[in-house]
Amino acid sequence: MDSHAVSMRDCFDRFMESAVFEAGLSEKTLAAYGDDLGQYLDFLEKQDITAAADILFEDVLDHLGTLQAEGLSPRSAARHLSAIRRFHHFLVDEGMCEANVTGLAETPHLTRRLPRCLSADEVERLLDAPDLSTPEGVRDAALLEIFYACGLRISELAALPLKHVNLEEGNVRVHGKGSKYRLVPLGRKAQEKVRAWLALRAAWARRDGALFLGPSGRRLGRTTVWRLVKRYALAANIPQNVTPHMLRHSFATHLLDHGADLRAVQEMLGHADIGTTQIYTHVSAERLSQAHKAFHPRG
Repeated sequence: MDSHAVSMRDCFDRFMESAVFEAGLSEKTLAAYGDDLGQYLDFLEKQDITAAADILFEDVLDHLGTLQAEGLSPRSAARHLSAIRRFHHFLVDEGMCEANVTGLAETPHLTRRLPRCLSADEVERLLDAPDLSTPEGVRDAALLEIFYACGLRISELAALPLKHVNLEEGNVRVHGKGSKYRLVPLGRKAQEKVRAWLALRAAWARRDGALFLGPSGRRLGRTTVWRLVKRYALAANIPQNVTPHMLRHSFATHLLDHGADLRAVQEMLGHADIGTTQIYTHVSAERLSQAHKAFHPRG
């Protein structure tokens, strides 16, 4: 069965039917699952994710993080995750995707954990990891630079059109959540890496207008981008589990650490609610506290 031929709403209907006639869940549980999964599917649709095989663990975290920022309690978040995990288990059983991406989520800590970010040294090592003697390495160096320089979501970077990159003005026009556009500055280093990639991109370009392409001339998929980040993190000997979203977290945290205005960071991240951005102030405060304890004589 082609997993892309079945819509997520159809998958949801099949899941609920199975929950009624096979699992025998109570009406109360079914109603809760329906509400929770309805919100999950709404979130996926806003991310232009239409097939089960395209969902990443990052998307599950993004959804739960959004709910948390809106005031969802830890108990309710655990219930949401339970529904989503059961839904993904069903998707695997039905052959809609190969693996249950929620298997990585730990319920007790998920809603309490602050965003993890890389240190400045780890970022430098990651950005220096690609081999610039190959076209793929030049492309990947530009890709990683834009991730960190602009704080993009993985879906935003994978779909970023070449025409939305303005090297003369030093910015990128990003199509974010809710079909809203925002302008994000593109730093000097990122501009240099993008120029180097554009000098080679024409050899692979076909009809696809995306900035980042593979040798076939097609844009890179989100899963491919995810794997590239993982590969270069290993090459850079970074011990923690690095994800594309961690570069977004690092972008925001490092800006605030160096005195950036919270509203400006909100704008660059594309957050509709500043409350979502404020979680990074907690990260920065925690880092300051750790530094104080580590280095102050009476810490």
